Amino acid sequence: MTIAATPSLDHTPLLADEADVRAHPDRFRVLTGDRPTGELHLGHYFGTLHNRVRLQAMGVDTFVVIADYQVITDRDLPAGINRTVHGIVLDYLAAGLDPSRTTIFAHSSVPALNQLMLPFLALTSVAEMQRNPTVKEEAAAAGLTSISGLLLTYPVHQAADILFCHGNLVPVGADQLPHIEQARLVARRFNERFGDGQQLFRPPQGLLSATPALLGVDGRKMSKSRGNGISLRASEDHTAQLIRRTVTDSERHITYEPQRRPEVANLLLIGALCADVEPAELADQIGARGAAHLKAVVTDAVNDHLRPLRARRAELATDRGVVRDVLRSGAERANDIATNTLDDVQRALGMHY
Repeated sequence: MTIAATPSLDHTPLLADEADVRAHPDRFRVLTGDRPTGELHLGHYFGTLHNRVRLQAMGVDTFVVIADYQVITDRDLPAGINRTVHGIVLDYLAAGLDPSRTTIFAHSSVPALNQLMLPFLALTSVAEMQRNPTVKEEAAAAGLTSISGLLLTYPVHQAADILFCHGNLVPVGADQLPHIEQARLVARRFNERFGDGQQLFRPPQGLLSATPALLGVDGRKMSKSRGNGISLRASEDHTAQLIRRTVTDSERHITYEPQRRPEVANLLLIGALCADVEPAELADQIGARGAAHLKAVVTDAVNDHLRPLRARRAELATDRGVVRDVLRSGAERANDIATNTLDDVQRALGMHY
């Protein structure tokens, strides 16, 4: 069957206006999340976690999904996924997410969310899913010679994540905008085909992160899968070891030139984010003292910045029931909303018996 694009009367722009979110936080609901494939690192902290806490403080209703089903899109289910999920929740709480204001839940705990995949798949062509850059990148990163059905449908699963709770604001990097576009397409097609003149789903908008992607210790993008990140839960000594291993270049004088000297610029950016200064200012402070001094300065900045988070995390870890309670309460709210959404969808499909 060919999925034909139907003209839409909805003109919601792809990107949300930050000023509008600040002025009217009650009009927005955020959906964001993580695959539990490893420990959260500095890239997550500055790229997503910090932003989630900021939106929460603004009064935006925030949902965070731990996408455990998506772990098996491109790999065998790893031993210890329970431990990984537990650690991620502790990182969330230590970073400032408040379960009384932010709903934290796991894919596998919300059956109605995953059931939305079926009607949404009927609105999406195989060619559209194959074109999604994340599907290609994840397959390449995992060294897959064939793509599983779950990985192929990953963009539609993400659409279900966003739309089950009527999320209309998704914080993303520029490379993730195709996922927002896919969710918008699903929302519009459902409204047009089954809505009978009603807008059941509002096309979501992206909110771009102001922080560029950070590089890992090997000079590639910091990633859980590559194991090249500076973990939020690492000890101060281990953090120092990781930063000493970070790739730089042969020039002694330190300058902030992201295009010409990406590795040095990345270290400067990490140090600047942690010390709350501009990267060029930090470069001027280091000057001709070289890469070793740069790494020492960045190590101190990272450890100083993460020290309160790590202390809070250690304190939370002493309560064996805190993670269970957070996930349980989050799943209860997510299930209530997902069940209502699925009920509305089934009514629109004429399948409410």
